[in-house]
Amino acid sequence: MINWESHGGIGRLRRIASGHSAYVAIISLVTIVLFPLSRVVNPSLGGWGMVSAVLVISSMLVLVGFGQGLVILVGELDLSIAPVVSLAGVLTIRWMYGLGPVGTTAVILEVLGIAAVIGLINGIGVTFLRVPSFIMTLGTQLIVAGAALGYTGGTTVGQTPDFLVSLMSGRWFSVPVPVFLVAIMAIVGTLIQQHTGFGRRLYAIGSNRAAAHIAGTRVRLVVIGAFVVSGVCAALAGMLLCGFSSGATLNMGDPYFLSSIAVVVVGGSSILGGSGSYLGTVVAAIFLTAVSTIIQALGVSQGWQTLIYGFFIVAVVGLLKKDLYVLIGNLLSRRRCTYEGGHDGLADIAAPVVESAVDGKAHEGTTALH
Repeated sequence: MINWESHGGIGRLRRIASGHSAYVAIISLVTIVLFPLSRVVNPSLGGWGMVSAVLVISSMLVLVGFGQGLVILVGELDLSIAPVVSLAGVLTIRWMYGLGPVGTTAVILEVLGIAAVIGLINGIGVTFLRVPSFIMTLGTQLIVAGAALGYTGGTTVGQTPDFLVSLMSGRWFSVPVPVFLVAIMAIVGTLIQQHTGFGRRLYAIGSNRAAAHIAGTRVRLVVIGAFVVSGVCAALAGMLLCGFSSGATLNMGDPYFLSSIAVVVVGGSSILGGSGSYLGTVVAAIFLTAVSTIIQALGVSQGWQTLIYGFFIVAVVGLLKKDLYVLIGNLLSRRRCTYEGGHDGLADIAAPVVESAVDGKAHEGTTALH
């Protein structure tokens, strides 16, 4: 069995990551500047109150973005996240009502187990049955939503556990607890993605599934694992959302249907798989939540809010697209080399991303092995 890690795989991942770091830096800068600029829309915005509120709200998107990011990293999509968020929230308040610590722990494990099974079904359908992930997870979405509706009869009963409310509304050292959760998730998620064998295999599969298979990577198992993690993350986000809103509804997960994908793409990940970083997803979650907050402050109707939000996402992805940044970097470095006979740091940033793009073109002509 060939170990792909011993054939330059780690070095290549590091080169690709260096290209993404520049893109993430730009998104971070835009996000920071966005907060003081929000005062133009409403003078009450832009302060620490807005910053903390955005971080709290974005914690759920950061969580679902991690799971969706792993699935996208292997070149797939998970469209079943929204109903899993809703189902987890409904089951949480329904099953935890009146239980003590032991019963509460058991319910948490049960809900996460159900979400993991949903992810497992998605993964098996995509890998063994070879159903396109778009179709597979869309079908799962309908099944889960229908099962939740049938089980609850359209009404949600129960009460949000106090510990979830305290978790989402509490403060440590005058800082909202979810802010610490976002920081912890950013660190843990980055470590898993970029410093574990599982994470490196995700990159390998997304970059070239056939080559990863030849190198000995258990492609099916890794892809299934990505879908399972996505389901568990969606369930955890549903529980946190219960604590934030002090309740649960059957459509509470709907906002995450497309936003879970948008946050990964805006964060710099390729929708075709093989490249991206969780840190970019975290920054994008904060950025998109801040944009949503500012749009709501405009006081326009929900329809116009959705239109503006969608247009803004498209504009940002277009303006901050990595390929555009690499092209500018290449032009600048080429011009500098012409006049000075030297090299530019931008060329070092561009090289790994260009290499990744070339590999992606080669990947398009390779038959995917499951």
